[in-house]
Amino acid sequence: MSIAEYAIIGGTGVYDPALLKNAETITLDTPYGAVEVIIGAYESKPVAFVPRHGPHHQWAPHRVNYRGNLWALRQLGVTQVLATAAVGSLDPEIAPGTLVLVDDFLDFTKSRPCSFYDEGTIVHVDMSDPYCHRLRQHLRATGDRLGIPLREGGVYVCTEGPRFETKAEIRLYQRLGGSVVGMTSVPEVVLAKELEMCYATVCIVTNYAAGISPAPLTHEEVVEQMRANVHRVRELFFETFLHMDGIRDCRCPHAVGGQSTLGMKGDPS
Repeated sequence: MSIAEYAIIGGTGVYDPALLKNAETITLDTPYGAVEVIIGAYESKPVAFVPRHGPHHQWAPHRVNYRGNLWALRQLGVTQVLATAAVGSLDPEIAPGTLVLVDDFLDFTKSRPCSFYDEGTIVHVDMSDPYCHRLRQHLRATGDRLGIPLREGGVYVCTEGPRFETKAEIRLYQRLGGSVVGMTSVPEVVLAKELEMCYATVCIVTNYAAGISPAPLTHEEVVEQMRANVHRVRELFFETFLHMDGIRDCRCPHAVGGQSTLGMKGDPS
């Protein structure tokens, strides 16, 4: 099945029905459960959208069906994915409202299924460029063209959630070189790489992490910042897709190195 080459993973606010022509919601069966995907066209480009937390935002970060979401997109023929993430800043110079184009991560998750290769064939996927360098270049160029500032580079610290982090944890993450902290990028970025998809994330900084700002963090603060900035990310993503040629001259198509997929539950492609 090859319906769309490009996809967006994010919160429901990223998707605007007015932007996609002939949009429809379909349900795909995967080895990890049913997944709802919205498919439509932006200008001439077919685009798929997956609401990461479910169509009704019903799944907390540690309960998201990451494997099902990525598998469903690969079934549709998607090879290039742009994702959003609400994050807290670990750096006083990265203020709320900043868009950060992260290029690496630290994984502090604990209990999430993190691989398609959990039985049978053993695969050690290359993560030297977790957030596709080529996609990041396209995002930078589009941001420059549209006048949307992007902070170049940064380390995403992924925690288990759903609670926010303690002050001591934040101090640790800062000492390890973290730039922002969130709860959703891992295992999503890893699973995309296992399926040899190109994947990049633009983080929306919604707040300073615990201990940096004297005020306690609330969920309402996060939601408010997302609403204020999501339109910029939406425009950035769709315009990036519109000006891409589909050539994948990065390392992502070879991240698994041609190893057998017999250990997986079928083959999504």
